[in-house]
Amino acid sequence: MITGLGPISPNFLTGTAGGVLSPTTPVAGGAAAETGVSFASVLAETAGRSVDKMKAAEQMSVEVLQGKGDMRQTVDAVMSAEQSFQAAVAIRDKIVTAYLEVSRMAI
Repeated sequence: MITGLGPISPNFLTGTAGGVLSPTTPVAGGAAAETGVSFASVLAETAGRSVDKMKAAEQMSVEVLQGKGDMRQTVDAVMSAEQSFQAAVAIRDKIVTAYLEVSRMAI
C-alpha cells in the first residue's frame, strides 16, 4: 500500500557546506533530519494563494465596473490571477501524468 509523503528537510539537497546530502544523512545529533514542510501542505498553500488572487481580482473587477477602482491595478490583478491559475493547472497536469505513469508500472 502506498503511504503519504514524509516531511521534506530544508537541508535535504544542500548542506551548510553546499554539498549534496542524502535523505538519511545524519545531522549534529546523530539522527537523520526530520524537520520540514510536507508536499501536501506546500500544494495546499499554493492553491490557497491562487484562490486568494482570483478573489481579489474579481473584487477589483466589480469595483471598476461600479466606477470605484483603478483600471490599471485591476488589469494587473487579473493578469496575476490568470498566471497563477495557469501555473496551478500545469502542476495539476504534472501530478496526474505522474500518477498515470505509476499506475501503469508492472508490479
